[in-house]
Amino acid sequence: MAQSAHEDQDFRALMGDVKPLRRRTNRADPGQRRRRPTEAQLARRESAQAELAEDSFLSDDFVELLPPFDPVAFRRDGIQQGVVDRLRHGGYPAQSRLHLLRRPLAECRRVLPPFIREAYAHDLRSLLIVHGRGQQPDSPANVLRSYLAKWLAQFDEVQAFASAQQADGGLGATWVMLRKSERARADNRERQQKRRG
Repeated sequence: MAQSAHEDQDFRALMGDVKPLRRRTNRADPGQRRRRPTEAQLARRESAQAELAEDSFLSDDFVELLPPFDPVAFRRDGIQQGVVDRLRHGGYPAQSRLHLLRRPLAECRRVLPPFIREAYAHDLRSLLIVHGRGQQPDSPANVLRSYLAKWLAQFDEVQAFASAQQADGGLGATWVMLRKSERARADNRERQQKRRG
C-alpha cells in the first residue's frame, strides 16, 4: 500500500501543471451535443443514398445459371426479330463498350447502371458488353453472364440484347440495343417533317 501512494506522488510530480480538459471540449465524449451537418455533407449523403437506391433494383439474389454454350437473346414487345438478328450479327456499330472480364460480381452490378444510363443520356443505341464465358456452368464468367442476362432485362432503356458472333467475342460478349431517347425521337420527327416539306 505504501508503494501505491509513492507511485501516485511520482505520477503527480511528472504531470506537473497539466490540467484536465473541460468537459465541453472533449471530442471523444459521446454525450457531447452533435453539430448540424454542413450543406456539403448533406449533399454528399443524399448523393450516396440516391446511388444506392438507384442500383438496388439489380438483384444479386439467386439466378438460374445459363448453359455455357447457349446464346442469350431478349427483345421487348414491338421489337422486330430482324432487329435482333441484325444486332446479333454486328449489323450496328458498337457506339460504346463495357469490359467486365475478371471483375467481381458486386463491381459489375455497380458499374452497369451508370454505363447504361450514360449511354442513353448521350443518345447511344448499340452497346457491346464483354463479360467472358466459362466452360463450366458454375464458372465465374458464366455466373456473370447469367446475371447480366437477368439485369439487362430490368432496364427500361434496353430494347433488346443478344450474344455476339465469334468475331465480336462470341458467347463472351453481348450486344445491347437501347431505345431512342425523347430528344432523339423529336429530332427524327423534325427531320421527317422537313423531308416531307
